[in-house]
Amino acid sequence: MTAIPLLSLTIFLPLLGALVILLIKEDENSVNNIKKVALWTSIGVFLLSLLIWLQFDNYKGSYQFEEKFRWFNDFNFYYHIGIDGISLFMVILSTFLTPLCILASWESIKKRVKEYMIAFLFLETVMIGMFASVDILLFYIFFEAVLIPMYLIIGIWGGERRIYASFKFFLYTLLGSVLMLIAIVAIYRLSDSMSIETLQGNFFTKNIQIYLWLAFFASFAVKIPMWPFHTWLPDAHVEAPTAGSVILAGVLLKMGGYGFIRFSLGMLPEASYYFSPLIMTLSIVAVVYTSLVALAQTDIKKLIAYSSVAHMGLVTIGIFVVNSQGLEGAMIQMISHGVVSGALFLCVGVIYDRMHTRDINFYGGLVNRMPIYATVFMIFMLGSVGLPGTSGFVGEFLVIVGAFQHSSIVVIGAATGIVLSAVYMLFLYKRIIFGIMTNEKLTKILDLNNREKIILIPLAIAVIFIGIFPNIFIEPMRMPIDSIISNYESANAK
Repeated sequence: MTAIPLLSLTIFLPLLGALVILLIKEDENSVNNIKKVALWTSIGVFLLSLLIWLQFDNYKGSYQFEEKFRWFNDFNFYYHIGIDGISLFMVILSTFLTPLCILASWESIKKRVKEYMIAFLFLETVMIGMFASVDILLFYIFFEAVLIPMYLIIGIWGGERRIYASFKFFLYTLLGSVLMLIAIVAIYRLSDSMSIETLQGNFFTKNIQIYLWLAFFASFAVKIPMWPFHTWLPDAHVEAPTAGSVILAGVLLKMGGYGFIRFSLGMLPEASYYFSPLIMTLSIVAVVYTSLVALAQTDIKKLIAYSSVAHMGLVTIGIFVVNSQGLEGAMIQMISHGVVSGALFLCVGVIYDRMHTRDINFYGGLVNRMPIYATVFMIFMLGSVGLPGTSGFVGEFLVIVGAFQHSSIVVIGAATGIVLSAVYMLFLYKRIIFGIMTNEKLTKILDLNNREKIILIPLAIAVIFIGIFPNIFIEPMRMPIDSIISNYESANAK
């Protein structure tokens, strides 16, 4: 272990904050203290993750900040954590969004504030732990533990159909994860190892890889989510509180993409090559079909939820073309989508808190009353459609370049989805922000307050910063991506 276990501190500091909140005696004056403890804990975790980034060596392809000790004496199960360029920004994305989500919940969450903040801090711990895990069993424990706080956040603090949405979310993701657990047991029996690092490459025969790949696919395809396993997502987004939607879109969907890169490509390269036509077909259908469905929505949250499925379709295309441009594009697209979609859901939360409706037809002409809101919403909308200079452009461009080396048909499908995303996002922006304000209920609506500015402005800066300086994010992930591609090509060169 390192002298200062920075990574373990980052993982478990939120749990310490949750414990402090648990010990706070509930009364009328304690709610504000509970919120402050949750906020400052999450800010501290974010600062720790930035410290890890500052000390990260971009030119070292192996895991860094590793900590390892045996936690089951009779088996080769270890508490083994570490990060490389692939997991680094997934950790930072989680720590960046969490304090913003707590701030976004400051006024909107009225009941059971103590339990809500504990659930959010526990969620932060398991998200970071999952991305930092180098042991497969440890990864699985954190991967499954995410379900518990998210289920509670949707089921307790969600909308009218929250029970239905939370059960649907739980059952869909749990069913896929059962098959993943079977695959993990099989891997241990075949290799006597649980180390992701050890199992990288062509460790198993092709026939075994195919069965293992399908088991992992069942879990990751639901989580990302791929068409036709996506039907739980719109319900979960619509019923979840604003902060729940932010984490769901911003981080939890990335667990599927991360799993595909780390397990499917990294450990099962021959099976990944064998199933790549299936992935491309499902991804193209997702990109085009869900974009058309998004265009037909009247609920703002549902539109953004379907756009998430389309954007994650681009991610799976980038992953399974298996070249440097495609994989780098998929990673940047995941980071960008985490920031942009999270910001869009926060923008929806701003007007929902004021008017208590998400109906697109209710709004119109908001630019006259909310010019600052209209400006930041425009930045996120343009980031979503991939305007040059925004984070969305970098990811989409690299995915298209990578896909062009793979197949022109895939490029056409991906490009069609990108065009459609511009159509539905511009159409949404036009109907909400521009035009004449005909609804009298909107005449007294107020622009962003200081708390909302603190939440949205850092996200707007991040969208532009990633778009202008993409190499800062691409450089650390280049070596582990090249290693995965090298293993993949050598495994399939037979």
